[in-house]
Amino acid sequence: MSPRERTYLPIGCIGLLILLIVAFVAVLVIPMLAEQTYGPPAETLGGLQRLQYSTLMLWHDGQLTRPAGAANGEQEFSISSGEPPAAVAARLEQAGLIKDAGAFRDYLIYSGLDIGIQAGQYTLNPGLSPMQLAERLQDATPAQVKFVVLPGWRLEEVAASLPTSGLNVTPDEFLAAARDPRANLDFLPSGKGAEGFLFPDQYTLPRAIQADQLVSLLISHFSVALTQELRDGFSRQGLDVYQAVTLASIVQREAVQEDERPVIASVFLNRLAAGMALGADPTIQFALGFDASSGSWWKSPLSADDLAVDSLYNTYKNPGLPPGPIASPSLSALQAVANPAQTAYLYFRARCDGSGRHAFAETYEQHLKNACP
Repeated sequence: MSPRERTYLPIGCIGLLILLIVAFVAVLVIPMLAEQTYGPPAETLGGLQRLQYSTLMLWHDGQLTRPAGAANGEQEFSISSGEPPAAVAARLEQAGLIKDAGAFRDYLIYSGLDIGIQAGQYTLNPGLSPMQLAERLQDATPAQVKFVVLPGWRLEEVAASLPTSGLNVTPDEFLAAARDPRANLDFLPSGKGAEGFLFPDQYTLPRAIQADQLVSLLISHFSVALTQELRDGFSRQGLDVYQAVTLASIVQREAVQEDERPVIASVFLNRLAAGMALGADPTIQFALGFDASSGSWWKSPLSADDLAVDSLYNTYKNPGLPPGPIASPSLSALQAVANPAQTAYLYFRARCDGSGRHAFAETYEQHLKNACP
């Protein structure tokens, strides 16, 4: 064939072919490279969008994999219901948690995480990469929760609060652990449960805490509160720690007003010194257990039959202290037993004005006169 007879592709066709080859390679290679670092793209992205955002991932490069700062200085960050991802990204940049809001927004769309951002309160750290932050924003459930033990609660009431606390401990797991605590402490006799020694307070706890760990933690906080000053005060009253906590738990349940606790403690200590029965209604309530009619563990008012219940916790029938605490006393109740008011009172009853305060008496005659009309 002579040169004159040969055929050549036009230059324009060659250029088009090169462009097609480049485009074909780009369509295959760019998404593959992006996926290696940033994971698979969202299934909701179309073909062109997939290529577009894969290209953006490679363009942003280290903006998405490197944290904005050091791994310290945690910040509280809240997201409102319905807040657009772009607005969230802008505020994250303003807070110094990411360096580039645009890159973060592009990653959210590429990964499909933009539609999974949850409203709520977060604790975020600038030591997290933008990719890690995007994952964190998919779950507003905090790793730690607030857990409250109220003064005057018995074990069952603490257990009943668990299902709505956010902790993963069940009431049955808690009660089993609390009734046989793994504690080797001088103030908690062997074979005794943790009743009375779960220190009332607000705690910040890991959501995944186990039942025995929870009980041990609450007891350890009691141990911290049990200062030498308190121990010395109990000794002055002729009580060891277990006896003092038992009495403080009764004082806690009897005293509505905190400033009356030292006086009420003095009444019970005077009765113990005189060999009288304590005659404390809360010990009867503890012995009776849950009252279905009122939905409470502390039945009120008590009937004559209730006061005759056959129990070692019946302090109307049995002299001295009951076998153990009936609830968790507050620090002020413990202090009231360690440092009671100096009185000669042997009796008290609720005032008739609904104030929650009490009328005190040294004699039974005076006590009868304090009765409501």
